[in-house]
Amino acid sequence: MSALIITVALGYAQIALATAGILVGTRLLKGPRAQDRVLGLDTLYITAMLLFLVTGMRLGSMFFFEAAMVMGVIGFVATVALAKFLFRGEVIE
Repeated sequence: MSALIITVALGYAQIALATAGILVGTRLLKGPRAQDRVLGLDTLYITAMLLFLVTGMRLGSMFFFEAAMVMGVIGFVATVALAKFLFRGEVIE
């Protein structure tokens, strides 16, 4: 019984995260300012990372956890680089 509840909850979480990713993707494309697009990109990589984690929990595969960790590191570096570019106009001094 508890395995059924966990399976249903993880399925619902996947659907909710996929919907959130689609909505964030539209904000990323329609953002009126560059700051909105950077925030959309930041939210998109977090949503994708959480989707990978939920998928890994549902399938029981360690690959998805490792991919989520790599995605988190790359997303953090990209957010910092974009924020520095928007603030100063250059990334490398």
